[in-house]
Amino acid sequence: MQSVKNNILVVGGKGLVGSKIVELIKERNPAAQLFIGSRNLSASLPNALQLDVNNPQTFSSIKEKNIHFVVLCANDQSNHILQYCMDNGIDYIDITKPTPDLEKALLSTKNKAMNSQIVFSSGWMGGLVSSLAFLAVPDKKSIKSIKLFVYYSVNDLAGVSSAHFMAEHVATPFKGYVQNKLVWLKHFLNAEKYHYSFGIGKRQAYNFDTPDLYILHKVEGVPTVQVKMTYNSKFITWLLGAFQRVKLFDVLSLSMRRLIFSANGKGDQTLFEVVVDDGKVIRKIALQDTQGQAHLTAFSTVLHLETMMKSTPKKGVFFSHQLHEPLKFLELIRSSDTIKLKIDELNQLN
Repeated sequence: MQSVKNNILVVGGKGLVGSKIVELIKERNPAAQLFIGSRNLSASLPNALQLDVNNPQTFSSIKEKNIHFVVLCANDQSNHILQYCMDNGIDYIDITKPTPDLEKALLSTKNKAMNSQIVFSSGWMGGLVSSLAFLAVPDKKSIKSIKLFVYYSVNDLAGVSSAHFMAEHVATPFKGYVQNKLVWLKHFLNAEKYHYSFGIGKRQAYNFDTPDLYILHKVEGVPTVQVKMTYNSKFITWLLGAFQRVKLFDVLSLSMRRLIFSANGKGDQTLFEVVVDDGKVIRKIALQDTQGQAHLTAFSTVLHLETMMKSTPKKGVFFSHQLHEPLKFLELIRSSDTIKLKIDELNQLN
């Protein structure tokens, strides 16, 4: 009889998204033995493990507690946690990596003997986009293009890592893909008018970098992948575009750029839309979470984790959308009272 594997370590479990993941695991999986990894222990924090992702010598407690699953919510640029999980046969899911770090992490898994599931879930909102795209058009090979349109509210709660990433990379070109050709893009340029659902209406949406560009093109072979983003404030959206056009971000200090992209809101809705074109039909899936991006990211991450826990153990490297059957995953998403989904057919092409 196979032993139950339910010892879960959330690294970075005291952060904004990590704490919500901990909360949801406790609520949905009360039998799980849950541990929180943090550099700074708190007397009020039960089952806390002192763990620094930059110091592998602190990882001994992972083996001592017989951890089965590691959920990484902390920035581990050196991939020490990833390496430890691969070496010790521990299932791992990572929601933290921007595209350059994701590429680096994937390279480190090459030619490694795998005795566990290594899952990368760093796409937008915990890796939801690919699952929804392939729900809209199940025949992946027929897809000509996928566009992701993000609506971002400055009134929402946001962790410092996303603000720091934007501050560090806003002036740096990133990779996009059009008809299987690599194109270099910059944030907040190439405006496109788009009509957002859920009462948002028409907005100017600008280039935005998410790992979905890499995942959908390089992993799934979609010829054209684009990501566009708009802020809840039309003025802020326009202003960031103006800053980029006059190359102001190139001369601003890192601290000033971090200040620009920091979000100190008390909470707001988050939403995004995935538009999939297979050359015959254009389908759109719009998703809204009234509890905001931290909750949506945490909820999707917990759904991935639960699938890893319940399914027949797999060994190898996966992306989170590869864990699910699209229709079953749709049911799981709709199980949340705060999430709404709209699926529309935009255009029948001749």
